[in-house]
Amino acid sequence: MFPETMIKQKGLGLPAAIFVITVLAVIITAMSSIQTRSGQSLSLQANSYRAFYAAESGAQLALNLLIPPDGSAGRQCDTSPFYARTFAVTGLQNCSVSVACSSSVSGTDTFYTITSSGQCGSASDRAWREIEVMVK
Repeated sequence: MFPETMIKQKGLGLPAAIFVITVLAVIITAMSSIQTRSGQSLSLQANSYRAFYAAESGAQLALNLLIPPDGSAGRQCDTSPFYARTFAVTGLQNCSVSVACSSSVSGTDTFYTITSSGQCGSASDRAWREIEVMVK
């Protein structure tokens, strides 16, 4: 009924197909893992930038309180924290800043050091940045 050449075949197709499917499954799993880690890294990087800008905004707001642009008497540097805020503006949601201020006198000059700490994100991907500014 069958030609003699077909009877002598041992069936290499099924093991080869199983091998190819297994290799493809491993590759797809590895690519999925890389994609997940890449997404988490991107989220942490975005929170890092946001925390930096929150800290920078806090330092600038504190400078306006310490040395008002209109020349009026500024706030004293002895309160702790000097300035604290949770942001609600677009781009800085879920971010907060805490600013500390210290002063030192050298001769007739008073130097102020403002340390602004910004943090953004949730517990699993929180980023924290600190900026220090010294003014006379």
